[in-house]
Amino acid sequence: MDKRAFGRQIMIVKAQDFLSFLIKCQKESLGGFRQVIVPRKSRNPEDNQQLFEEINDSTEPVLESYRTIDPLRALFYFSRETLLPADKGKKRLIVGAKGCDMAAFQILDKALINEDFVDPVYQAWREQTTIISTDCAEICDSCHCTLVGGKPYTDQNYDLNLSGVGQHYLITIGSQKGEELLKIMKEVVDLSLPQGDEIDKIKKNRDAVVVKLNEQNSRFSRSEDYSALRKSDIEGWIDDSKSCIGCGGCTNICPTCYCIIINDDSTGEEFIKVRSADSCQLHGYARVAGGDTPRPKMYQRFRNRYLCKFDYMKSNFDMIGCTGCGRCIDVCAGEIEFREVVQKNMQLPKVQE
Repeated sequence: MDKRAFGRQIMIVKAQDFLSFLIKCQKESLGGFRQVIVPRKSRNPEDNQQLFEEINDSTEPVLESYRTIDPLRALFYFSRETLLPADKGKKRLIVGAKGCDMAAFQILDKALINEDFVDPVYQAWREQTTIISTDCAEICDSCHCTLVGGKPYTDQNYDLNLSGVGQHYLITIGSQKGEELLKIMKEVVDLSLPQGDEIDKIKKNRDAVVVKLNEQNSRFSRSEDYSALRKSDIEGWIDDSKSCIGCGGCTNICPTCYCIIINDDSTGEEFIKVRSADSCQLHGYARVAGGDTPRPKMYQRFRNRYLCKFDYMKSNFDMIGCTGCGRCIDVCAGEIEFREVVQKNMQLPKVQE
């Protein structure tokens, strides 16, 4: 396999040495990093999920499994955050980001850092954070990145990427931040160049996970054009929305949702401006003065979320807003299967335009 497909530079590090480096980074603020965040297993033995947490001596990072229960977005665009006075944040290293979360940044960056508008708080967190992504070696039942054009690994927009091979990680560089971090790593642990068939093994591992994903999602159809959703029979949306309780869990857990509400508050000493996560699934989301709302019925709000992901975001950002993480399926109190809703409404008779 052509090594250029893996980035500008490729190095090998022992998995245990890499973990030691992360702990040393946290303790000694190597490279100015004040916080090192990694995924770890849920402490509930019956819950086979991963969560992000700040690393410590007892942390056992889970780097080669599937995505965390919370989206990576939650570490950049918090559910509640003070805007004014602004917190400039601290330099962070986040390890274990997956392809579905990294793909979401293509949407978030276009929406929140562009020529017309820049969210200074989000931008500060992006600038202060270095991200090490990792390949997925496992999948969960709701994973469907390949169904929406994604991959179970990251091949762009990362700083460093890790691919597991035996007791080692193959490191590829994706940015200037990644190059700077690798220089720091070289001063702490031994790195080497690939000597054998490591790259071929990693390609084989990646292909095997893709096969698993394709088999798992074989009953669903992949499409390059989801415009049919906008024209599908409204009765289908009414039927599908009957199980929805409008809790907003799906939007809160989605890696590309960024709707907020801003409020003014007072500490008694100063006025502060706070933003909180909002959800288009809540009845009062689009309420205007006088109490009216353009989407008073549940099915209207339910349909809007699907159109936002597959129609509005495609129009605004030239890519759909679903990265196939499957979190909305897992969190849904009504047990609504996102993939089935999309497929069903893509095939329904079309209403007259």
